[in-house]
Parts: sequence; C-alpha cells; structure tokens
Amino acid sequence: MNMQALMKQAQALQRDMIKAKEEIDKTEFTATSSFVTVTANGKKEILKVTIKPDADFSIDDIELLESMIQVAVNDVNKQIDKMTEAKMGKYTNSMPGLF
Repeated sequence: MNMQALMKQAQALQRDMIKAKEEIDKTEFTATSSFVTVTANGKKEILKVTIKPDADFSIDDIELLESMIQVAVNDVNKQIDKMTEAKMGKYTNSMPGLF
C-alpha cells in the first residue's frame, strides 16, 4: 500500500468520525426519574428540565426533587456515552479516551 492511498484512507476515516460525532451532538436524549424529566443533547448540555405539574410537591420535597434531577441527569449522560461508544468505538478502539 502506498502512502497516498493510506492518506486517502485516513482522510475518509476522519470524515466518517466527524460525521458520526456531529450526529451524536445533534441527537436529543431524554431520561425520567419519577416526576422529573431531563433532556440533553449529545454534547451533554441540558436542554430542558421538566417537573410534572400534577405532582404533589411542597417545599419539604426539595431534597427528593434534587435527587430525582440528579438521577435523571446521570441517566441521560449514560445514554449519551452509550451512543457515543456505539458510534465512535469502531474509530477509537486503538485510541482510548479520544471522545
């Protein structure tokens, strides 16, 4: 294999990686913990936090609400990591920690 063919192959791989990462970044992920729903994009930016309006909620429930938000945020981040690994793993198997 000559160097020019190898460079073309590397450039194609790079384009594929960028395309896959852009797809992940644009994807919205949603996770729910009880009456709290969190939506994030693939960049792990929280886009929306929703609390069901019919929930029987009082000021005494702040700790519970905080815990539910934490669980939902952690779950949505796991979903993002899972998709990132599924789509990018084939590119990064030999380069751990790249994404």
